[in-house]
Amino acid sequence: MSKIYLVDDQPISNFITKKLLEIEGYEGFVKDFTNPIEAVEFVCEDQENALIFLDLNMPEMNGWEFLERLQIHNSCHRIIILTSSTSQVDQQKAKDYPAVIKYMVKPMNKQKFSELSALLKAS
Repeated sequence: MSKIYLVDDQPISNFITKKLLEIEGYEGFVKDFTNPIEAVEFVCEDQENALIFLDLNMPEMNGWEFLERLQIHNSCHRIIILTSSTSQVDQQKAKDYPAVIKYMVKPMNKQKFSELSALLKAS
């Protein structure tokens, strides 16, 4: 896996994640989206495995709707939910989606990001 997609309506969130990827030495393809509808259309057409950092609380299409759309298209992408939601209900619901490999609460920082190093090295 050499692609990472960032899907968050807050540009600063995408910026922070991109910077942390750079700091960790990730040199693969990274594309960020602030519009989840554009993002889901783009990633559904991409048949290569990618890692997607996905926010849950977004206008127009929330993260759950995004995940449903990916399932309909039999997407092979892996998902890391990166959200401000600390809800146990959301954390449990994430387990209903086989593509979701991790649930992380914002803000992202170097310590949290280092937890992902094995996933990124496999990318």
